[in-house]
Amino acid sequence: MATRTPTVIQPGQQDLDHSTLYSWSGLLNGDDGEPMSRTDFPDRTVQILGTFGAGGSVSIEGSNNGSDWVVLTDPQGNSISKTTGSMEMVAETPRYIRPRVTAGDGTTDITVIVFARTPR
Repeated sequence: MATRTPTVIQPGQQDLDHSTLYSWSGLLNGDDGEPMSRTDFPDRTVQILGTFGAGGSVSIEGSNNGSDWVVLTDPQGNSISKTTGSMEMVAETPRYIRPRVTAGDGTTDITVIVFARTPR
């Protein structure tokens, strides 16, 4: 169980202005991601991909205090807790967001990418 640091691509390093891309790779069973905190970017879309293995699951969690975490939801109110690759908008705008792998086996190897932007 480890906390993985994201790769961050800042504005000006990609085609879209007013945005940042966070990517946590190599997430194994029991791992979480170092939380991102970009409250200035309220629009967030998360992409989950990789090898889930037997029973693999990843949740996208949010917190306003950095210690108490809840699973975030998509705009339809569904929890963003996935057992296969997917892409979802995040309905809430908490101070912190992180991925957490909640199950899997020895082959579990997941990447989570959050695209955050500010409306113009």
